Amino acid sequence: MKNPSGKRGKGKAGKDLPPVPDMRSNEWVLAAVRQALEGRDFESIGDANAALQTKLAAGDFSEKQKTGTTSREKAQDIMYDAWGAKGKERIDLAYKALAVSKDCADAYVLLAEEAAADSAEAIRLLQEGVRAGERALGPQMFEEEAGNFWGILETRPYMRARFDLAHLLYHEGKRVEAIAHMQELLRLNPGDNQGVRHELAGCLLEEGNMEALGKLLDEYPDEYSAVWFYTGALMKFRQEGRTPEADACLVAAFEQNRFVPLYLLGKKRVPVRLPVFMGIGDDNEAVVYVIDGLRVWKETKGALIWMNLIHATYRRKPGGKKAR
Repeated sequence: MKNPSGKRGKGKAGKDLPPVPDMRSNEWVLAAVRQALEGRDFESIGDANAALQTKLAAGDFSEKQKTGTTSREKAQDIMYDAWGAKGKERIDLAYKALAVSKDCADAYVLLAEEAAADSAEAIRLLQEGVRAGERALGPQMFEEEAGNFWGILETRPYMRARFDLAHLLYHEGKRVEAIAHMQELLRLNPGDNQGVRHELAGCLLEEGNMEALGKLLDEYPDEYSAVWFYTGALMKFRQEGRTPEADACLVAAFEQNRFVPLYLLGKKRVPVRLPVFMGIGDDNEAVVYVIDGLRVWKETKGALIWMNLIHATYRRKPGGKKAR
């Protein structure tokens, strides 16, 4: 997972790493590709790919292009520049985009992230962004394209605004509102390119909605992440207490990521900075999970005692993975 904000991270030696590029700035390429293919009648996908390869070889996509024709599209072109800019220039470009079109949802997203004085102002800006996205897309898009949203480039600013809004509402304790937003995002995009399901799982667990949480976990049976395994184990413990099935779920979670219990049990200190990247089963994934997950483990009576007991037994077993 990448940090989209472009903030600097820390390497193993504690040295500053270069800023991570904001990947949102690269969406202009998709817009340029679409423009290059529009109005052309290709006999096959192979012919279309060949045409794109020709343009790539000619350097047509080597520099950022302005593809917008309407005021909203021109505002979005400005936002591609904003996502790729640094410092105050990002904020200035977001305001410039809004001056071109008030329906530019991405401008509200950036301002909420980087210009809001507090969470209340950020929430207000994101609510404006959601409304802007709804206006830009129109009701027909929501009726006809539900289930395919992320695959349509124009929907992405709206999806970003709504997910960021849900995230802030969740962390402000407004979990019912946050859950409604996240469930709707998954209805619009069940493939979940944004990772909404991970935050929704934690939110449902904290809210105590075990029925909805169980359904969510079942909807993504191939999910292989710390969030899924440890949330599933804690759900079992909350429902049943310590049972052989709950114990087995927790051991399976240890197998998925052996670092998580070290942080949850206080054997390793959680770093101050969120990792810039993470991989499935690695230490960084454990940190990302624990930052949001520790609270609900602490609030679940007996959960950490249960984890400590099962973890001690697990480590003593032949083949039990010893994390450091």
